[in-house]
Amino acid sequence: MASPASPTEQRPSGLDAVGVVAIGRNEGERLRRCFDSLPRGLRGVVYVDSASTDGSVAEARERGIEVVELDLSVPFTAARARNAGLRRLRERWPDARLVQFLDGDCAMAPGWLEGALEDIEASPEVAVVCGRRREVHPEASVYNRLCDMEWNTPVGDALSCGGDALARIHAVEAVGGFDDGLIAGEEPELCARLRARGWRIRRVDREMTLHDAAMTRWGQWWRRTVRAGHAYAEVGTRHPSLWRRDALSVAAWGLALPAAALLGAAPSGGWSLALLLAYPALWVKVLAGRRAGGDPPQEAALYASSCVAGKLPMALGAARYWWNRRRGRRSRIIEYK
Repeated sequence: MASPASPTEQRPSGLDAVGVVAIGRNEGERLRRCFDSLPRGLRGVVYVDSASTDGSVAEARERGIEVVELDLSVPFTAARARNAGLRRLRERWPDARLVQFLDGDCAMAPGWLEGALEDIEASPEVAVVCGRRREVHPEASVYNRLCDMEWNTPVGDALSCGGDALARIHAVEAVGGFDDGLIAGEEPELCARLRARGWRIRRVDREMTLHDAAMTRWGQWWRRTVRAGHAYAEVGTRHPSLWRRDALSVAAWGLALPAAALLGAAPSGGWSLALLLAYPALWVKVLAGRRAGGDPPQEAALYASSCVAGKLPMALGAARYWWNRRRGRRSRIIEYK
């Protein structure tokens, strides 16, 4: 079902119809690369800063970029930053029709916006277009490599996009924008509301951005995975059909199975620990799936290992969400950098 056209659809065209909202916090050189990658001819550019102390705000202003500095009295979230940026974009350039959301640790691929603009203009039922996000240094660590593999999602109609995407402004505004309170999973949650209104989300076969995860330590991977589990739980409560299978997998492999194995170990003399042999079986299953998808053996093994090892921190992230919800509290942002 195609959504109705906006009355602003006949106004600016080409890159003159596109505004950029970039968000960041202490991104340093990554932010400079982000700004350098923006093409000429854009309608406007807004940078939203979350209390950086590295000169990011000054860097943006020196380039003539519109800056929004978030109020420190309200908890920071990427969703809140994107909403604030979009509001400022609309205030300064009310005739902009499309917005490219961009994380400050990402540089835009040459030609991405021009190609994505053609794609979205050719499909009036599509609200959001995204492409291939890549890690700029996948060789730097296994964690960066895992991120690069994670970004490689199927081309075509999708359930959601990531933090970098080109979107129709009137579609995003019609569903109320991002949810300011979400500490993770804000893009899939927004996309779920868009799809409920009849819009489509599409990933195209184009290079989009170069991302710099800068993950070199196990602790960073752990925190990022905890955050993913929190997102599965929180967004899943709002849109049960979105991540039902993933949420059940996290609960089963991250909580139920290890609990059953450990609680049954003492009275049974330890036989229930054999339940833990299910994890190698899961590893083989994921490995086979990745190999069938074309991954080389080493990469498939790495991804399978991450999936199995990630069940526990994801379960802890989900438990954190439910614990805070029971106490009537909201979780604070989980940062891995």
